[in-house]
Amino acid sequence: MEAEKKVIAAAQRGDIDALTALVAGGANINEQDERGWTALHWSAGKGDLQVIKFLLEHQADMTLTGQDNRTPLMVAQAASNRDAGSLIASAEKAKGVWQDARQSKPYCKACYWRDITRYPHWPSSGSGEEPLTDADTIVYLHQDFTVTKSVWRDENVIFKNITPEWIRFCESELKFAIPADLV
Repeated sequence: MEAEKKVIAAAQRGDIDALTALVAGGANINEQDERGWTALHWSAGKGDLQVIKFLLEHQADMTLTGQDNRTPLMVAQAASNRDAGSLIASAEKAKGVWQDARQSKPYCKACYWRDITRYPHWPSSGSGEEPLTDADTIVYLHQDFTVTKSVWRDENVIFKNITPEWIRFCESELKFAIPADLV
């Protein structure tokens, strides 16, 4: 095995003793494999809390991304490893590098027009654009709770009167929530 891949291999095995020896010997804790993944990426994907804690205590870089542009936190979230994700997110926050995925990753949900307009305070006239009349028309509810005719948040805006009542309607009636792997 290449010397520069030993940290990743030890992390994949969950071998803390080998990781301890490698770090003591000056191994690069942030080595990257052919995908650009580090030992922290692999441990996050497996949800190996013991290895994640070790790597974080030894200054593993939480911000490195692989060729897939994912950080270890994103890998943990995609693998539904909530405890691993929480541990890494806490470490990111402590270092001041955590980013709210709701701000950095746009999200919208496709909804039927008929469902959106069940909102009791839906305006009778739109924003001056041609009104939608087909109940089966798809519109898009965005993370900032605006509604558009397009997947692009600022394009063809239909509704932008965001109130606490509207937000409650979206969350309770439309079951709108940003997926856990984005948060």
